[in-house]
Amino acid sequence: MKRTLSTIVISLSLVCGSAATKSSDLPNKDIYYRTTSIDDYASTKCLLDIYTPESGKEFPTLIWFHGGGLSGGEKHIPERLKGNGFAIVAVGYRLSPQTLTPEIIDDAAAATAWVFDNIGKYGGDTTKIFMAGHSAGGYLTLMLGYDKSYLGNYNIDSDRLAALIPYSPQVITHFTNRKERGMGEYQPLIDKYAPLYHIRPDAPPTLLITGDREQELFGRYEENAYMWRMLNLIGHPDAKIMELDGFDHGDMTKPGDFLTIKYIKEKLR
Repeated sequence: MKRTLSTIVISLSLVCGSAATKSSDLPNKDIYYRTTSIDDYASTKCLLDIYTPESGKEFPTLIWFHGGGLSGGEKHIPERLKGNGFAIVAVGYRLSPQTLTPEIIDDAAAATAWVFDNIGKYGGDTTKIFMAGHSAGGYLTLMLGYDKSYLGNYNIDSDRLAALIPYSPQVITHFTNRKERGMGEYQPLIDKYAPLYHIRPDAPPTLLITGDREQELFGRYEENAYMWRMLNLIGHPDAKIMELDGFDHGDMTKPGDFLTIKYIKEKLR
């Protein structure tokens, strides 16, 4: 594992080295991404914001899903990711317990389909759409990238995604889904609501990023390490994992953003 597992410590000065440009900070905000109205709650949560680069056309796009355990959090555009030549689409979605996990994943799929169908109007290149998110957002990223049925419901092939960059994702069945079924948070489960259940060698390139294994949430590093190992065993050609020494579940987003910027630029070469 040492040959491909990178354990790194990154100075925050590196993370903050890429300053955000101003001009089109939030040119579009609170766009309803579903084609039909589902319920009043959806009208308040199924919204997205778009940040576009200072200039240029046919730019890449990063779809960003916020964290919060599928039961909290709000859409936001990470400041550290701005100013790097790619658009960022921040997605809001319905939350548990008002909405169950399958519908939450479907919200994420509907938003992703909206991006594929509409980002070209803003100057984006649909062959360069990346997906990322922290914690629950990382879980949604992997579910959409590995289980092709969700995007397939919107006539989008998940293999069109340029790469997946989940930050500290749950790769077994999400604890909120287990809670919805009356299970305890320490009782593991791998079923159709687990990204790990859907691993396949032809999935998009995947960079798994976690915090320090001794400071992470539950066994989050170990889950990701197992998924990385299994992807290697089944022959996925482009799966990597990085553990961030000294960073806990929340703080790992800081160096994680730096890694995301670097990874996207490498993929675009």
